[in-house]
Amino acid sequence: MSVDVAAELARIRSVGTEVKGPTALGSNPRRLWTLAWALAVTDFRLKFFGSALGYLWQLMRPLMLFGVLYAVFSLFLDVGEDVRFYPVALLLGIVLYSFFNEATSQSVRSLVIRENLVRKIDFPRLAVPLASVLTACFNLALNLVPVFVFLLASGGRPLLGWLALPLLLALLALFALGLGMLLSALFVRFRDVEPIWDVVLQITFYATPIFYPVELLLYEKDLPTVAHVLMLNPFAAILQETRHLVIDPSHASLSEAIGGTVYVLAPLAVLALAVYVGFRVFDREAPRVAEEL
Repeated sequence: MSVDVAAELARIRSVGTEVKGPTALGSNPRRLWTLAWALAVTDFRLKFFGSALGYLWQLMRPLMLFGVLYAVFSLFLDVGEDVRFYPVALLLGIVLYSFFNEATSQSVRSLVIRENLVRKIDFPRLAVPLASVLTACFNLALNLVPVFVFLLASGGRPLLGWLALPLLLALLALFALGLGMLLSALFVRFRDVEPIWDVVLQITFYATPIFYPVELLLYEKDLPTVAHVLMLNPFAAILQETRHLVIDPSHASLSEAIGGTVYVLAPLAVLALAVYVGFRVFDREAPRVAEEL
């Protein structure tokens, strides 16, 4: 009897169709975007629900960190005293890092937090980490307001480079999404991903020219090789080019900081690799997310 049952099961498997879980993209790209947008808007509104100051808290956090770092590194250590609009450059670095930190950190646990949806509803799984990045984008839009206010109040002027800002921010969001896809998929199986990524973010903060200008490494400290290596990080590369195009051309461009125009392709390649690997891993794990949870 056991032999007959085994044979029958084998026959069913051979003629049957394997049932797979929901994929990363689904069959309708519009549905993917609609779901991600709805989740992001809901998270953004709930974040400040019941708060007396509401959205002002989102502005206060980077400004408070900016005040501490500016006092320590500019007033006490004389860092950036020869750099034009150094306070604005520092604030911009904090704002962009806050976005990168929030987008990737929230993506790590995004699938686990949405477990009730993932286990019960058939929808494109990519909507979950994409929503985390979109929510961070909403906060970034708010945080950029004081950056431009400080810039104009400090004597800065509108530049043609401002037109490139949407492209630079889109590249940064794409990089965060690539990492978010990878981290969220891995966290479902390996919970050590979160503390490891927290350490990586701390290293990124100090290894990126946020509170110190890259010109310090290029000219004053005579460490151009160190500056070139740091610029391989897409986040650092985007930050430096944003400072050059948006704040003031006196800030070194990415090509200057990385050692040549041709080397600009290196951080772009790292960004593309992060998106590719992140999507491939997420796409492979997406149909099994509900089972793993």
